Amino acid sequence: MQAQMLAPAAVLVAWSLVMLVWMALTRFPAMKKAQVGFGKSKPGGRGQDLDGVVPDKVQWKSHNYAHLMEQPTLFYAVVVILALVAPSPLAILLAWIYVAIRIVHSIWQATVNIVMVRFLLFIASTIALVALSIMALIATLGAPA
Repeated sequence: MQAQMLAPAAVLVAWSLVMLVWMALTRFPAMKKAQVGFGKSKPGGRGQDLDGVVPDKVQWKSHNYAHLMEQPTLFYAVVVILALVAPSPLAILLAWIYVAIRIVHSIWQATVNIVMVRFLLFIASTIALVALSIMALIATLGAPA
């Protein structure tokens, strides 16, 4: 059951890499068109510096990739904790729910990006993460799960 608990994390890692490639495939041509990029911008520039320079729809993918490097780091830790001490069918289900919602969130943010819907998706995934976190706390503090 440990591998089943880790599978959602592996899928989210793979999805994050898909978003990285999608971001690069849209961002580099937009940068070229805007005549910004390697050797053309000030030293120390960051991705956020492209906001308002390249089209917003291009930047949405970058913003989502950044989001995938934020809250999901907590998910990875919780999944490893649960895989080690208490991989249950409910925890596995919640992990898959979290990953599915994050993938939908990514696609939504990268294509449509209506903030209210994106926020609701974020809240739904956060609820799954909170439940997983509580399960990890219970398991590691020795209380019956």
